[in-house]
Amino acid sequence: MGLEEKLPAGFLLTTVEGLAGYMRKSSVWPATFGLACCAIEMMATGAGRYDLARFGMERFSATPRQADLMIVAGRVSQKMAPVLRQVYDQMANPKWVIAMGVCASSGGMFNNYAIVQGVDHIVPVDIFLPGCPPRPEMLLDAILKLHEQIQNMPLGVNREKAAQAAEEAAMKAKPTILMEGLLR
Repeated sequence: MGLEEKLPAGFLLTTVEGLAGYMRKSSVWPATFGLACCAIEMMATGAGRYDLARFGMERFSATPRQADLMIVAGRVSQKMAPVLRQVYDQMANPKWVIAMGVCASSGGMFNNYAIVQGVDHIVPVDIFLPGCPPRPEMLLDAILKLHEQIQNMPLGVNREKAAQAAEEAAMKAKPTILMEGLLR
């Protein structure tokens, strides 16, 4: 005989973490960081056909202080990398990053000195979105997966420990330029 049986019908039980996660995932405001052709697909996702407003994301912020999601769409040059990091540092916590497109994820076809070989060398990335360019449906799917992560993210000290462990794992990982695969 638990507490659930003693409460009247229609009474909702949840945790503070669950409620805060629901509120955070329902009010994510993205910062635009469109650098190349992927930005066109990102803009299309915000248009009427795909309608990001139904996820509480109708406002793409031009200022990092009012955004908590950075969508890096396109290739990042070495000159743009410090600007990207500065914008990320100006965002309020908690903050998330989606690397949109193969160029933002791994440098894409631009394997040269001028292009950063993966934006994860500059900022911690939560979701990698492949494709050249990825379709708006793929960006919507990535945003929904990020919503699941936000919903289940711990609060307070637990969140700081999880973020620190993720950062340490990212620092120990092999750089993408040293990875071998189909193209090397």
